[in-house]
Amino acid sequence: MSSVFRMQGTCVALRDRGVLSAVLLRGPSGAGKSDLALRLIDQGALLVSDDLVELTPQDGMQIAAAPQTIRGRMEVRGLGIVSVPWVEAAPLALIFDLVASDKIERLPEPAFVKIGEIALPRLALAPFESSAPAKIRVALQALRGT
Repeated sequence: MSSVFRMQGTCVALRDRGVLSAVLLRGPSGAGKSDLALRLIDQGALLVSDDLVELTPQDGMQIAAAPQTIRGRMEVRGLGIVSVPWVEAAPLALIFDLVASDKIERLPEPAFVKIGEIALPRLALAPFESSAPAKIRVALQALRGT
């Protein structure tokens, strides 16, 4: 049986050209994970999990899902726990570490995070910039070579 890895973060799934791919947003409390996820959801993305993500290796990929108790729900600061459009699981394609804009390198070298035996691309992102959702979409397209 495959090991399940649990990671702190918020995970959303985006569809591009019929392909559903998940991105994991990581950072400390207040870093903007749920805020950025909510903006992506408002633009058509689907929540995979908020706060805690379960990753299960399958066919050379990590499949992201939410623990049963929090599926379809996320914390929206100032509103509380709300229901949002969600998907049960999606293959994880990218990891974004949320940081202040002055910590972003203009031309970063490729970086990866190894989860179990699977290495996933990692990028730094300033979550409160208005272009953050677009940068996530562009990064997914670049990863697919489209």
